[in-house]
Amino acid sequence: MKKDLREQLKARLKTDRQRLIANFHEDGMPEKLLRNLRSSVDDVLTQAWANTRLPPQAALVAVGGYGRGELFPYSDVDVLILLHEAPDDATRGRLEEFVQLLWDLGLDVGHSIRTIDECLAESKADITVQTSLLEARIITGNMVLFAQMQDAYNKAMDPRAFFEAKTIEMRQRHAKYEDTPFSLEPNVKESPGGLRDLHVILWMAKAAGLANSWRTLAVRGLITQTEARQLMEKERAFKDIRVRLHLVAGRREDRLVFDVQTAVAETLGLKATGSGVHMRRASEYLMQRYYWAAKAVVQLNTILLQNIEAYLFPHNEEKVRINERFSEVNGLIDMNDDDTFEKTPSAIMEIFVLLCERPALKGMTARTIRALWHERFKIDAGFRADPVNKAYFLRILQAPQGIIHNLRRMNELSILGRYLPSFRKITGQMQHDLFHVYTVDQHIMMVLRNMRRFTMTEHAHEYPFCSQLMANYPQHWLLYVAALFHDIAKGRGGDHSKLGVADVHQFGQEHGMSQEDIELVAFLVEHHLTMSHVAQKQDMSDPDVIQAFAKTVGDERHLTGLYLLTVADIRGTSPKVWNAWKGKLLEDLYKMTLRVLGGEPHSADRELKNRQQEALATLRLYGLPPDAHEALWKQLDLAYFLRHDASDIAWQTRALWDRLDSEQPVVKVRLAPIGEGLQVAVYIKDQPDLFARICSYFDRKNFSILDAKIHTTKHGYALDTFLVTEQNFAKSYRDIINLIEHELCELLLTQGPLSAPSKGRLSRLSRTFPIQPTVDLRPDERGQYYLLSVAANDRTGLLYSIAKVLTNYKINLHTAKVMTLGERVEDVFIVDGPALANARTQLQLETDLLEALKI
Repeated sequence: MKKDLREQLKARLKTDRQRLIANFHEDGMPEKLLRNLRSSVDDVLTQAWANTRLPPQAALVAVGGYGRGELFPYSDVDVLILLHEAPDDATRGRLEEFVQLLWDLGLDVGHSIRTIDECLAESKADITVQTSLLEARIITGNMVLFAQMQDAYNKAMDPRAFFEAKTIEMRQRHAKYEDTPFSLEPNVKESPGGLRDLHVILWMAKAAGLANSWRTLAVRGLITQTEARQLMEKERAFKDIRVRLHLVAGRREDRLVFDVQTAVAETLGLKATGSGVHMRRASEYLMQRYYWAAKAVVQLNTILLQNIEAYLFPHNEEKVRINERFSEVNGLIDMNDDDTFEKTPSAIMEIFVLLCERPALKGMTARTIRALWHERFKIDAGFRADPVNKAYFLRILQAPQGIIHNLRRMNELSILGRYLPSFRKITGQMQHDLFHVYTVDQHIMMVLRNMRRFTMTEHAHEYPFCSQLMANYPQHWLLYVAALFHDIAKGRGGDHSKLGVADVHQFGQEHGMSQEDIELVAFLVEHHLTMSHVAQKQDMSDPDVIQAFAKTVGDERHLTGLYLLTVADIRGTSPKVWNAWKGKLLEDLYKMTLRVLGGEPHSADRELKNRQQEALATLRLYGLPPDAHEALWKQLDLAYFLRHDASDIAWQTRALWDRLDSEQPVVKVRLAPIGEGLQVAVYIKDQPDLFARICSYFDRKNFSILDAKIHTTKHGYALDTFLVTEQNFAKSYRDIINLIEHELCELLLTQGPLSAPSKGRLSRLSRTFPIQPTVDLRPDERGQYYLLSVAANDRTGLLYSIAKVLTNYKINLHTAKVMTLGERVEDVFIVDGPALANARTQLQLETDLLEALKI
């Protein structure tokens, strides 16, 4: 009988589920699907309960989301088995039998078995239990017992304590998701502005006895009818996306991860548009729609939270008049009249000026936020043309503090995008370049934040050199304008750096900026990628490279502004993209260029003399003989001294001065002076496959090579230096240093065949957004060397794969710069070799390299 019942109920669940999901694909109504899935499970649970010999005093209660009356396709079925007294052994056995039956039916059951007293005790101790019981709903069983439990629960509820606990819980949850709804892979349920934020408001309102729906909240005056309608629309949109997420993933999945975004978008009828670099994916349209909805929820939740808090914690208003439009009320700015923004539209900008210039103001009252949210549509062409509003906006950018906080407020309230229409276009716009982890507007806000931090003494330890430069830089606000516009033309097609220049000129002219200031900001926007390109992809030991860059920037003001914007931009891209090595490259380029701009010629002879003198000063500290350096230095050419810092020269000289003709390889390792990673020097008689052999070692050890300087002495020895990093080396760097020195020496002594490169797996992000590998081989301006540039998805073993191909063609490697941009690598090599003189061989080399870059 029980087996027959189990099979019968299991078949019913399956049939119901298939039918209801098919109906959803037809009508696209998520609420209907959620209700019907819940009803189907209710009926099955009721029948299973009736066929299990449980005490008549017991009740089966739905809690959590299931108790709320909705069930997503792959969500848990959370139930409470409510007993009038603790179960005896026989009852406990039947309860276990009932729960096992539910699992046998294929339901993902979360269950608890409690008496009323136990429910109250657990509720008091755990806010999660208290919340789940708030939405309790009886499925079957003893109605009287359930009513008693609800009555006792309601009497024990402390609305104020509940409000405070859920507020803290919400803040912690938001912090877990980086306090932004604009994550590229948001959690539809848990991220800020998602479904959980809507649940929290309704839980607080219900606990306070205020309302249990958006409509009743509007009736109570806590929100307007329009806001209630907006919240219902956003809730329905999120439910729709979450349902589709479950169905596409085939499991419980609440994260809009890259893998499923396109599939979810297509179920909504969204299609890709354009082609090539101008293509917009269906997923981009989906995510922009999601971000706009999440932003609206964040704003409306702020209003509701303040209103519920004011209801639960009434206090006397201490009102201090600021001017005829605004007053301060308990630390918040409040409009004096309900129609302030309607009567005086410029007050929309003025309020942010006041928030910047009055640090005692901690925010806005709920009614002021609401009014701003609804009156944002007054920002039109006429509003933007008003000189008063232009002056206000410049005052915000020029304020001594609060700039970023209030620009973020303006963005969240959709005011910034309406004042700057070009900014509105990139709000919520995704970037599938494998290294940006924020939407374009949030990336811009991060760059602005980084720029502001350069001005703050409390953050000077993070970027000491940037802080020093910023302290002496006139008109910081011009750099904020550059940060605001540097990516503002993303997604329009064409070069966003050049398109952004036109926006800057229009902004500057409309806001009365001087032509000199406009040209500075336009230069920074146009060239915001130039400095990183020169530092990370060109040979900075070449005086011509520095001279050309100095000619591009023109003067110290442009150079400093570009350096500060470049650092802020890279730091605002992704936590993975910045490292100390990139910081050193940029700082070195800045200082070398500054010397040229100051009239000091950047000649190779002068640079050689300076570095040798500095290295000798360091060597004297080691107590070596005065002539200890001479034998080694006679074997080194100009290129060596130009490509190595004085500290590197001194370190290598100290290690090698008495081992110049060593028959054994010399491997020396130290903590990198830049403060990150290890520096590895290898000295050995030169051999054709040396670079590939060393790369094979680092490949096997999972080290990442950031930089490689390859040099051959006049007497035929290789002196190669590598900058490497490894995830956990900081915990035991002494052991790792000893290990590398020993193992790499052993490897170089063993002249075995090169092992096959490991084909490391691509990351999930790279698999979703693969990039077409590229190889570019061209002679440098002098025709002395070749520049080899490769770009591909990052993976383990990639550099070794490249090195092995170069070895096969007997290509001499002079310098390798390995630039990792999140999940993308862009490596640049300076090479030469007889094979490169043949055009056909060059073509075959490029073909083989492309093959090596593939997975």
